[in-house]
Amino acid sequence: MKVVHTRAELAAARAAESGRAVALVPTMGALHRGHRHLFDRAHENPSAALYVSIFVNPLQFGPAEDLAHYPRPIADDLDMCAAAAADVVFAPSVEELYRGGTPAVTVHAGPLGDILEGRSRPGHYDGVLTVVAKLFNLVRPDTAYFGQKDAQQLVLIRRMVRDLDYPLEIAGVATVRDEDGLALSSRNRYLSPAERGHALALSRALRAGQAAAPHGAAAVLDDARAVLAGTPQLQLDYLELIDADTFDPLDPQTGRGLLLVAARVGGTRLIDNVTLELGALPERADGMYSKET
Repeated sequence: MKVVHTRAELAAARAAESGRAVALVPTMGALHRGHRHLFDRAHENPSAALYVSIFVNPLQFGPAEDLAHYPRPIADDLDMCAAAAADVVFAPSVEELYRGGTPAVTVHAGPLGDILEGRSRPGHYDGVLTVVAKLFNLVRPDTAYFGQKDAQQLVLIRRMVRDLDYPLEIAGVATVRDEDGLALSSRNRYLSPAERGHALALSRALRAGQAAAPHGAAAVLDDARAVLAGTPQLQLDYLELIDADTFDPLDPQTGRGLLLVAARVGGTRLIDNVTLELGALPERADGMYSKET
């Protein structure tokens, strides 16, 4: 495994691939089993080299967010990359990736970047798309892998690739969960045992909403809200049901929907989502639920 820190080192590693396909997994480090699942999915193409980027991107943090305290266990991250048989890890400094300081020209997420997470975190997705665009330009991958847990990010990156004609495929990868249902996140390490118990209401609410899908959108939201209301320790940001593919409003009776939730547990903000089919028995959409539940 090569670990490179500069553009020049990355370019040399990329040139050495001799026409081999490249699969990219962009990360902010603090790697966990969810990232390992992304690496494993990338390895499903045995002919592709696996590139992992590790970069805590300052552009996507708001002034009141935890950039300074975001975990940076680089030694552990490199161990996981090595165990996953990554070919190249690109771990640049802020100065290396943003030469000349904060960029004057950035990628704007458009209207979709202003709702849900974008409403709660203004400018967040502009920062995400800007760094992802830079990584695509520098690594020049054939395929890039992103988790479904941040569904809004995944949709925006796909739109950027389509609208700006990036010559690569975006692969979405299902959310990975602990046995108790909590979606894996680098932020979970901030939760105390009691806070983790409260956080489980998020996946329970999504499960309740998914089970109510045969009865329409109103039932989905009512049942999910009822679960959340039973955990007053949660500070709910939003609970929304939208079209899973477009993020547009959903027909209240039929269609493939995405149920999203965001809430703060103590000092930690968590997000989660599940897909569902309105007007039909809930399928096993993400490995968490089944028809029997």
